[in-house]
Amino acid sequence: MEGSSSTPPVSLWSKISTFRKMAWEAYRKKPISHWVLLFLSGAAMLVAFPASSILSRLYYSNGGTSKWIISWVAVAGWPLTALILFPTYFFCKTLPTPLNLKLTLSYVVLGFLSAADNLMYAYAYAYLPASTAALLASSSLVFSALFGYLLVKNKVNASIINAVVIITAAVTIIALDSDSDTYGNISNSQYIMGFIWDILGSALHGLIFALSELVFVKLLGRRSFHVVLEQQVMVSLFAFLFTTIGVVVSGDFQGMKSEAKTFKGGTTSYLLVLIWGAITFQLGVLGGTAVLFLSSTVLAGVLNAIRVPITSIAAVILLDDPMSGFKILSLLITFWGFVSYIYGSSSLGKGSS
Repeated sequence: MEGSSSTPPVSLWSKISTFRKMAWEAYRKKPISHWVLLFLSGAAMLVAFPASSILSRLYYSNGGTSKWIISWVAVAGWPLTALILFPTYFFCKTLPTPLNLKLTLSYVVLGFLSAADNLMYAYAYAYLPASTAALLASSSLVFSALFGYLLVKNKVNASIINAVVIITAAVTIIALDSDSDTYGNISNSQYIMGFIWDILGSALHGLIFALSELVFVKLLGRRSFHVVLEQQVMVSLFAFLFTTIGVVVSGDFQGMKSEAKTFKGGTTSYLLVLIWGAITFQLGVLGGTAVLFLSSTVLAGVLNAIRVPITSIAAVILLDDPMSGFKILSLLITFWGFVSYIYGSSSLGKGSS
């Protein structure tokens, strides 16, 4: 009789109850202010990033033509991060991280790469529907995993490799559907150019992410909230300076006045699109930074996975973006790839703990 006894199967309700207890314990370990800030940061990612993408595409669909101006808008909101950084020195009773030659040069290089990255994405939004540009931009996850493995020696597992393959397949599906995915005023050659620039921008974004992590590992040696904000401020500042030079030298800054007059809705609409574009992009970056610090890269990955369909659906509703069966399939496959990546990252995190 003793040999025939077996452990009864765990019911679904027992699993739910156990999860609720674990969630409640995790909730009690942190003050309410932590969860409020985490909620606001996650909301900023899910609202601000899609809004920024929609506004970028709205600029071009309403008569804007400059790629430099949109890339300039992406970093023009850097003072918002500085306004949040400075009070942390007083409340946290910390001092600014001293700058040395290596750290300064790393910020300059990252700023230049960020400026180039924003310019590539500006070309993408000029020639692609916002929903397509957002889907292609999700390929940055592939390059983040690749460069993280090569430069930072981050671990990878079968789930992460699976995610890389899946997202690559999703990008290929979009490429096969180019005929039904273009605006009437965009030629096939411009669509192809936008596609290429989006992929290159995603690759550069993945490289920037890996290099930023390398700066923390090699030069800073710590990862506190104010140090993360300092890096964001410095990189955005140098990106702003590089992009400002580009806007002035190209003559696009001088042409903003005439462009505003021909913009659909007039000068007021023109200024609102640019101002809110700068604010939303910076709020999205701040939200992502806060989520990474307050929680984990896994939660940031979950929110990134969610914001891709939010951007696509919003673009279809607000901008009448084309949404074919191929694009829906690509969207579902991309989401699957994110889930696989999140699972793989979570497994690695548990293994190292």
